[in-house]
Amino acid sequence: MPSEIDLSSSDLGGEAVLSKPLQAVVAIPVRNEAERIGECLRALDVQEGLGASEIGVVLFLNNCTDGTAHVVAALPRPRRLVVRVIERVFAGANAGWARREAMEAAAAWLEEEGAEDGVILTTDADSRVPPDWVAGNIGAIARGVDAVAGRIALDENDAARLPAALHARGRLEGAYEALLVELEAFIDPLPHDPWPRHWTTSGATLAVRLAAYRQAGGMPPLAVGEDRAFVSSLLTSDALVRHEPDIVVITSGRLDGRAPGGAADTMKLRCEVPESPCDPRLEPLSRALFRVFWRRRLRRLHTSGRLARIRLWAPWLGIRVGDAKAIARLQTLGAILAAVEAASPWLDYHPLRPRELPGHTRLANAVVLLMRGARRLGQWTRATGGRPAAAGLDGTSLETTGDA
Repeated sequence: MPSEIDLSSSDLGGEAVLSKPLQAVVAIPVRNEAERIGECLRALDVQEGLGASEIGVVLFLNNCTDGTAHVVAALPRPRRLVVRVIERVFAGANAGWARREAMEAAAAWLEEEGAEDGVILTTDADSRVPPDWVAGNIGAIARGVDAVAGRIALDENDAARLPAALHARGRLEGAYEALLVELEAFIDPLPHDPWPRHWTTSGATLAVRLAAYRQAGGMPPLAVGEDRAFVSSLLTSDALVRHEPDIVVITSGRLDGRAPGGAADTMKLRCEVPESPCDPRLEPLSRALFRVFWRRRLRRLHTSGRLARIRLWAPWLGIRVGDAKAIARLQTLGAILAAVEAASPWLDYHPLRPRELPGHTRLANAVVLLMRGARRLGQWTRATGGRPAAAGLDGTSLETTGDA
């Protein structure tokens, strides 16, 4: 049987009582990060734009054998952080379990303080957040969303040690991904997540309202991909998620990662097998366009109350009548979209190989240029009082609800 031992729970610097309001708690899972945890905490201690509030930090040290706890204890007293250190040894530990435990402790802390409108943030112990990271996430949530996903960039020193081929592949993937994201924003615009946006869902930079975190069931304790699964759970519950391009966190680019199957192992695989498949979302352009057009169509059928008319969509997606009726009865649009993707044989993901990226990137770029031109035409036509043949792509529908 796995054993779990709670070795300690303490407040760094001996500050057990908050002297200022607590708006946010940062949850950080830590395993053998003696070399980097100091930089991580120093970056949090110089956060700007938060007024008189304090920042809570949960350091969840799990299965550390490199003296991380001693390094943390020896750090100078934080200026505005109140840090709770939890140490545990657990034979069944994995990355998702550790992040969940850290975020559960953060949620409990906010509830203890009566901060029901508080925000849970999470980053990694080998990451450095910018000075406006907390304020930027809180500001985005204050503008009406439930969660915020930022972007990540590799530490320059670590990146310099990575093979040139890995960087080249990253540039290819990044170029195609950016085009797919722009096409998605054109075709199926979301008011709460406008263009420019991105697709990144990394545990190095996530923020979520306490209520939304509880509603989604918390961080799933998965060995790999817990961050992406968590954002999927948020979307399934119809939480509003903003993919904010201006929030960027620096993270390590090492190949000796702490979590089996994580980013480090992915980079190592790509070094060893250059033609290993891309991320599943980097699929052929035709499939990507099919997916996003159907997502928009389903969204509009749901909004107009016509999703129960399954003949409008189920046969075109290869979904059986009984399954389609069950899907139409689901309570949230997010759950409906997820169930449709799971049930339709036409919406399976077929990731590209790196050698296929250039061709699909050229095609995607051509489509993006056409859509940009259509948007500019629509804007010009409205500005001059004319009537466009088709509505523009800046949030205006290409089809009326009645045509869905």
